[in-house]
Amino acid sequence: MAAAAAPGVAPVRARFLISKEQFHAYLRAGGKEEEEEKEEKEEEEQVSEPPAKRVKAEEPGQDGESRGDAGEEEEEERPEKKRARGQNKSRLCMKPKSYEQSRLCPSVTQGCGGQCRFGPRCRFLHDVSEYLAAKPADLGGRCVLFDTFGRCPYGVTCRFGRAHLGEGHQNLLNAALAQQWEGKLLVRNGLSKDLQQQLRKRRFSFQKAEEFLRGLRAGKGGKATGGSAEVAECSAPQEGLGDSPVLQEQGEDPKPETLQSSQKAEGAPNPEVLQNSQGAEGDPKAEVLQSSQGAEGAPSPEVLNSSQGAEGALRPEALQSSQKAEVHPRPEVLQSSQGAEGAPSIPTLGPLTDEDVTKLRPCEKKKLEIQGKLYLAPLTTCGNLPFRRICKRFGADVTCGEMAVCTNLLQGQSSEWALLKRHHTEDIFGVQLEGAFPDTMTKCAELLNRTIDVDFVDINVGCPIDLVYKKGGGCALMTRSNKFEQIVRGMNSVLDVPVTVKIRTGVQEKVNVAHKLIPRIREWGASMVTLHGRSREQRYTRSADWHYIAECARLASPMPLFGNGDILSYEDANRAMQMGVSGIMIARGALIKPWLFTEIKEQRHWDISSSERFEILKDFTNYGLEHWGSDTQGVEKTRKFLLEWLSFLCRYIPVGLLEHLPQKINERPPYYLGRDYLETLMASQNMDDWIKISELLLGPVPPSFTFLPKHKANSYR
Repeated sequence: MAAAAAPGVAPVRARFLISKEQFHAYLRAGGKEEEEEKEEKEEEEQVSEPPAKRVKAEEPGQDGESRGDAGEEEEEERPEKKRARGQNKSRLCMKPKSYEQSRLCPSVTQGCGGQCRFGPRCRFLHDVSEYLAAKPADLGGRCVLFDTFGRCPYGVTCRFGRAHLGEGHQNLLNAALAQQWEGKLLVRNGLSKDLQQQLRKRRFSFQKAEEFLRGLRAGKGGKATGGSAEVAECSAPQEGLGDSPVLQEQGEDPKPETLQSSQKAEGAPNPEVLQNSQGAEGDPKAEVLQSSQGAEGAPSPEVLNSSQGAEGALRPEALQSSQKAEVHPRPEVLQSSQGAEGAPSIPTLGPLTDEDVTKLRPCEKKKLEIQGKLYLAPLTTCGNLPFRRICKRFGADVTCGEMAVCTNLLQGQSSEWALLKRHHTEDIFGVQLEGAFPDTMTKCAELLNRTIDVDFVDINVGCPIDLVYKKGGGCALMTRSNKFEQIVRGMNSVLDVPVTVKIRTGVQEKVNVAHKLIPRIREWGASMVTLHGRSREQRYTRSADWHYIAECARLASPMPLFGNGDILSYEDANRAMQMGVSGIMIARGALIKPWLFTEIKEQRHWDISSSERFEILKDFTNYGLEHWGSDTQGVEKTRKFLLEWLSFLCRYIPVGLLEHLPQKINERPPYYLGRDYLETLMASQNMDDWIKISELLLGPVPPSFTFLPKHKANSYR
């Protein structure tokens, strides 16, 4: 019978276990043959050891214990080194563009006929021959962009350039393949230059948000929003708790002046103006429309132009430089942008209808029907678009973008807007916003409602990091209930899609407050709550409290509540669903093994081979090159995110090596020898070995390359 594993250590079969020194020696040797030679040498040394030396080593000390035992006690008496926690905040931030000293001007790369608009002030190279003389060697003979889309927009700067460069460094084109992708919308939710200018110059008009904020300043506390008054007018309000009117909760009838003010706050058009503005055929008169739009707070022409650009057809990053934007308005965007302002924010055809000028009531909002579906959590750094594509392929039903800071979005920061991008394979997709105050969060919600295509917007009330918490965001909102309420009500009043909230059990470890907040969140108008079964103080240590999650799920009913925490196998998922939750959110489990979604749906353990896992990494790099580019900057950005992901993937223990199933997420993997060299290499927690894996996929790292993972250590305890 095999010896039981130490507490907190995963139960790996004894024949695979080795010491730390043997593990790293095996990887340095690069294979099994060298390790076998070393083991034979050690056995020879033990056999040739003099008997007197062995006896002396076994002699008891003065206290009657052997010297070996005493040495072990001395090691145990040494103060245990404190495990590193949190983030590597002081790590060097090596930007991918810093690895390329001489860069070619984009005007040359994109094959622009005219000269560079910066002229002699341009800091990039314009001589292709000079650039190629200093360009590093190509990384391979096949370019994923050329093979997929028929054209690589990076031309001579592509690190796989020989696949599509002809005579005279001419960029080749596969016309038949390029025609198949022409006009197709692969990646949405980009930031147009026009919209970015509007945000930077503060010319974007936040009509609905300003109306809500005026109500707050007037002392109405966020309850006098149009949403609550309109629900009272619904003849058959739906069962969702987010649709319950505040006035009905208090046992009062809505006052006429409250109804009047709420209609003004929503920009509801005057029936007389509508009647006078329509001719015999229902076509609005231009002059009346102009005056009524001004009264209702229609956006300025600049804002219309910016939202037109934002709703245009967005190309994948790899094709941005080669295609022209086309406008493809969505029906729901037409409805929301016209109904909210009384004027269309994008070009329309045909006469105005009631749907164009009437705002959706809360009970008529699109419902988020995801009960029982597998929800991939919003994951900072690692939850990027290429990783979400991997998870979608393995069976994730719902995906959500990385946490985006609302103030950065309002400032038009390109790096923050990149977190909102949506791939066409993500059929149910949401974005997560972080903020501490109702003004910025409400304005940001209105901005996204008019410019991007999402199915829901999630509010981050679970982020535990100090940078967010000390500013009043994340978990801090659980202790600032007034601001929390104003944020939820404000965002719900300006969005045409459902609002969801992600929270933790509380701030302090043994003081749970989620059960008090969840019924109130339901009343404020949220469509769904996700509860992570840990407090802020716990971060990701110890086990998630699923019994508490079950208690909160009963309190939340009929509002859906998703549970989150410690799901790494289909057995974990089954136990979670038995707790009465509406669904499960998977976070670290997806990072450790993205095929977890397949295991849950097929109710089996997948003993995936190292070659299959390597193919997943290869697909990730291809998706990364497609998303971030195939030039030096794109290759190194792909490598950076691959290395961050490998810091989680190394925690996976193959099914065939475990003494018993399943693996627990908070059990530390011991040092073990895999069934082949690649499997052992993937189990290494050494950064140098992660870099070695990246070099198998993306070629050698630059000479000045440095990497330090975002997190100092994993959460094993």
